[in-house]
Amino acid sequence: QAQLVESGGGLVQAGGSLRLSCGVSGSIFTSSFMGWYRQTPGKERELIASIDDIGITYYVDFAKGRFTISRDNAKNTFYLQMNSLKTEDTAVYYCAVHKRGSTYWGQGTQVTVSS
Repeated sequence: QAQLVESGGGLVQAGGSLRLSCGVSGSIFTSSFMGWYRQTPGKERELIASIDDIGITYYVDFAKGRFTISRDNAKNTFYLQMNSLKTEDTAVYYCAVHKRGSTYWGQGTQVTVSS
């Protein structure tokens, strides 16, 4: 059974950095498309960045230049490095793996950016 476990969220001051990790168990890590999303109360979950199985990345506009998605195939883990954090980045962050028409979600981790 596939399982995604996130870590790395927390409280940080504006301008600071955090790195989120998503450990993936099961057989879904290979040949898959991975993404980081975030959600704030009352809003839909939104994509931040994605990476495919050959390392091609995509970023939405607000993430470009500040966030970096990466994956370590040897550790079955992918990451989101977040720099120059802003108060508006406060949200619950989710990792997801998309494979063969199915989507698997992590449990979410809170990121709070204080002014």
